Formats: sequence, C-alpha cells, structure tokens
Amino acid sequence: MGRKQHDTESTRCASFILLLLGVVSFFVVYTRLSTLLKPTSISSDFDSLNLVERNDELRLGNGGCCRGIEGLELWGAAVKWGSDFKVNSSKECCEACKAMCTGNAGPCLCDTWVFCGNKESCGSKFGECWLKKQKDTLVPDRQEAGDKVSWTSGLVFGRGEGIIGLETEYGTLHVKLFPDCAPHSVNYILELLAVRLCAGCQFYRAEGRGTFWDSSGNHVEGASFGPPFALIQGTLEAQGATFKGIPEEDCPTIRRGSIAWIGSGPEFFISLANHEEWKRAYTVFGSVLPEDMGIAEEITELPTKSDIWNNITVSVLEKPVHLSLKRIKSSLRDSYLNSNVGSG
Repeated sequence: MGRKQHDTESTRCASFILLLLGVVSFFVVYTRLSTLLKPTSISSDFDSLNLVERNDELRLGNGGCCRGIEGLELWGAAVKWGSDFKVNSSKECCEACKAMCTGNAGPCLCDTWVFCGNKESCGSKFGECWLKKQKDTLVPDRQEAGDKVSWTSGLVFGRGEGIIGLETEYGTLHVKLFPDCAPHSVNYILELLAVRLCAGCQFYRAEGRGTFWDSSGNHVEGASFGPPFALIQGTLEAQGATFKGIPEEDCPTIRRGSIAWIGSGPEFFISLANHEEWKRAYTVFGSVLPEDMGIAEEITELPTKSDIWNNITVSVLEKPVHLSLKRIKSSLRDSYLNSNVGSG
C-alpha cells in the first residue's frame, strides 16, 4: 500500500529537521571541545622580581605608603628645588618623588624627598619639598640628623632598586626593601649592610608549612594554623653594636615571602605562608623574591628540636644558620630592567 503524500512530506521534513539538529549539535560540541582543548596562552613570568615589583605597585596604587624619618635631612643632587616647589605635607612631597619613578627604562629620576613641615622651626622654608637623586641609594648621603633638624626625609626604591642579599651557606635570599612603608627599619638594614659580616646575625628557628598550607602559601581549608607555623626566625643584631628598638611602622597582612620584625626587633622572621590570621600585627620591611623561597624551605628541613616558648611548641634549629648582609650587583637590576623594556 502506497503512503499518503502528506506522510512522505512529513517524513522528509522530519529527516531534514533531524539533520539540522545533528549539524547544530555537532557545532555546539565542537565549539565546547575547542574551548576546553585550546591551549591557554602562558604569560611570561619574566622573573620573580617582577612579581614582587607588581605586588608593590598594587600596594602603592591603592593609597600605599609614604613614610619618612623626621629629624633627618638627606643630601643629594636636586632634581627639583624646594625653594620653587612647596606642598602641604610630607606625603605630598613623597608622592611627587614617586611620580618621577614610574617608568621601566631605568632607575628613578627621583629617589629621595626632603620636606620641611614644622612652621615654627622651618620659617620661610616651611612647605619646601626638595626632590633629589642619590649616587648610591643603599648608601644615602646624610646632611644632618637629630631633634634640632626640621626636615623629614624618605627614600624611594624604583624597579630593580633596593635589593639586598641575606647570604647563608644554603644560598642567598634576595630581599626587596620597602623604605616608603618602613623607613626606620630600612635605615637600620642599610646600617647593617655597611657592617657586611654581621656577626651574631642568624636563623635559629625553622618550621615548615606541614599539611596546613600549600606550596603557594595558601591555607588549606579546615586545617590548623600551626604548629608548625610556616616560618624561619632569627635575629639581625650585630655583636658589639647597640640596638635601639625600631618603632612600629606599616603592618600589612603577612604574605609568603614577607620579612618582618617581631615586636621592635632585632628578632625577625620570613614567612613561608599567607597568614591572614595574624591580623596585621608585624612591621613588614621587605619581601623575599619568590625564586629564593626554596632556600627558606630548605632551611626548614634542617634538624630541629622541640621547645616551649610562652606555652607554644616551636622547632629550634640544632645548629643555627649564620647569615650576612650583602649588596646585590647592579647586573641583577640591569638584567631586570632590560628584560622589561616594552613590557606592560
């Protein structure tokens, strides 16, 4: 029996619709698989210094730090004369210097700012903001210091600048210093840098991340916050030198790589993890470059013995790890700057 004409047309129509649905389904599946299997573009993490610098830029871009040391007049070649440039605060003076320190092509045009903010003692110089350039930012030229000095001064370390080394037998930890957030701390570190050997400087406590933090320093959900506490701790007090307590300065959230004082120093620690639970309790004066954190991790694997400090179990190194401070050759900065030419 022959089929009715409308049945044949319906069959053809149904076949066409099925074919069309098949084509559409194939396209959707193909598009989805293409998205999933498409190789993602890997942005070049040129080096860990870039990461620290970018984090620092984000910090400064969000209001950031602009701290200086009162009663200190730094010298140097003037790039903007204060007699012709007056501002309302030391922060404005600092920001003016930073505005000359934003490029990738080389060192900052301004690395030192000097402000006279005491109306009574400054007299006609009140409000003057001198922007200067040091011959050597790690050895700033000091004109005078003391209670009778009316000036407030600060340093600005640009991209690739202000990097020192904490040298140990296991390798050198490169540290980017933050003079704009912790000027008194950095001033002390620069004094130690001149000592070089720093007899007495050492790490004496070492605790790994355990199973509480991942390799990026992120806390594992539901895990304890220690012990172990993911840090290496030591002292930066040179034998024979008189240590004066460092005032509390900027206390941001402790991140992996943060180097901070315990109290007013000279005890300090380098964090191996992000410690939001510590609630901004410590002055951070620098950050270890990410590529060197493996050295800190290695130190935590050295033999330790348990001890009790203030009812807290800690891991003390059986043999302290001695350290010294050293300058970093300009080749590190130069290679960094050269590699960043044209980068966003």
